[in-house]
Amino acid sequence: MNSIRLKNISKSFDSGIVAVSDINLEVERGCTMVLAGPSGAGKTTILRLIAGLESPTCGDIYIDGQRVNEKEPRERDVAMVFQNFALYPHMTVYENMGFALKMQRTPKEAIREKVRTAAKMLEIEELLKRKPYQLSGGQRQRAALGKAIVRQPKVFLFDEPLSNLDPMLRKNARWQIKDILKKLNATAVYVTHDRREAAMLADRICILRDGKIQQIGTDDQIRRNPANEFVIRFFCED
Repeated sequence: MNSIRLKNISKSFDSGIVAVSDINLEVERGCTMVLAGPSGAGKTTILRLIAGLESPTCGDIYIDGQRVNEKEPRERDVAMVFQNFALYPHMTVYENMGFALKMQRTPKEAIREKVRTAAKMLEIEELLKRKPYQLSGGQRQRAALGKAIVRQPKVFLFDEPLSNLDPMLRKNARWQIKDILKKLNATAVYVTHDRREAAMLADRICILRDGKIQQIGTDDQIRRNPANEFVIRFFCED
């Protein structure tokens, strides 16, 4: 069963800009789909549409077979990891990770167990009492990922979460995210403009340009049989 399905999705803004046009995309349960393309390709708009932060101009969005167009973000059971980590500066790592569960009135003991399990998986147990300003960039990234993991959502959405890290930290973080998503058997949509990042993380890749899909496939399929000149220039040339 497909965990995410976008059917004939388009999004236009009041300014007249068409951000995405007639998008048809399916993400199987347990798979990572990477949305790749240059700035302005529509990657983040698609992510925000799935999350419910934007409403489509036309088309339908399904999560686990259920149409969610009219559902609020909190009702869609998705967790989003942002470029800026989105950690509350006045809270400790523990409080940040457990905040969503607290708002859901989850019992304290259950919150403690979920946070500590996620912290162990991310190797940040010793950081739980610290606040974000006391963390390195890589540590903040792991704390933000932990904040998403404890919710045990149906879908993880990543909006270029590694773009603020230096190259070495970024490389290590890619492997960590890939390993964790596989351990969780998680369904994920990941936005990047970095071809190497896409190739490392993706089960399948969707290449976008000007709000339209250019090609969908595995890294090997796209490199062996690129759909057009843009795909060659953007994705296949080293």
